[in-house]
Amino acid sequence: MWQAVIDPVAFKLGPFQVHWYGVIMGTAALLGLILAVREGERRGLDSDTILDMMLWILPSAIVGARLYYVLFEWEYYAMHPEDIVAVWKGGLAIHGGLIAAFLVGYIFVKKKNIDFLQLADIVIPSVLLGQAIGRWGNFINQEAHGGEVSRAFLEGLHLPDWIIEQMNIQGAYYHPTFFYESMWNLVGFGLLLLIRHFNPRRGEVLFSYMIWYSLGRFFIEGLRTDSLTFTGPDWLVSVMELLWSPMSLMFDPGMMDGGNVRIAQLVSLILVLVGVFLIVWRRATGRATAFYRDEAIIEAPATASAQASVEKEPSASPAETKTNAQAEEKEGQAKA
Repeated sequence: MWQAVIDPVAFKLGPFQVHWYGVIMGTAALLGLILAVREGERRGLDSDTILDMMLWILPSAIVGARLYYVLFEWEYYAMHPEDIVAVWKGGLAIHGGLIAAFLVGYIFVKKKNIDFLQLADIVIPSVLLGQAIGRWGNFINQEAHGGEVSRAFLEGLHLPDWIIEQMNIQGAYYHPTFFYESMWNLVGFGLLLLIRHFNPRRGEVLFSYMIWYSLGRFFIEGLRTDSLTFTGPDWLVSVMELLWSPMSLMFDPGMMDGGNVRIAQLVSLILVLVGVFLIVWRRATGRATAFYRDEAIIEAPATASAQASVEKEPSASPAETKTNAQAEEKEGQAKA
């Protein structure tokens, strides 16, 4: 039987320690990038464009995810500022990363004159695959877990011993919520590829991602014991409890610390509603006319070379303009 807890340090390079968390996150980013580049090339997008975009998006996503988490846990980080940059210890909030990535990505594609929704449909399955892989970093760090459960419960999930024992934290076993979300995201990755195969309306792969990921996150988040929270009004608490109530038939919710509303659940609920609204609204108003496999991924502004030729073309002097006008007038009279 597997007994040892996995060491969070993968290997050492002299005085430097390389953590499994970073290795897993890097692997997730690399696989997602390869997938996005290949699909981009199939859709007529140069691979350098995807690579350039990722050079901006990936650091922005990490910074955004960390800032989001630090801001909502400021009471701790104000007392331990040295831990703010310690991302290898965990503490990357995916919603913060998504917000930063979408903002930077939107600015990038507008500068490159690329259709944002079409590029998002190309990239977004890679994002979900990266999230599925990245959750195993939480597994190594023994974080992002749910409430206490029995070993028999984990065995009933047919998990291997090495996962079960990693969920043994200080003598107690816990819900492997990282595993639930990873599997949910992996199924969603396949679903997005299937949707894309049938050539949906442009943007609907992105909107499907918003719905699928957020739906799973809403219910799984309710099991966790480390959720970022805030104190909300009673009516909001009642709504969240009502929506999560089907899960309560099988599991007890995880304990909350410091508030009565889980931020990730609220954001997830909003994203589900926004995703559904955008699909329905764009179809109802006739805005969803383009399809995923339609050509011309790059919009057609005036090219730089054409603009340059216009700027370089010498303008006629007033005298030349007048002479040319008189000549054209005489020519017109002769033809008449």
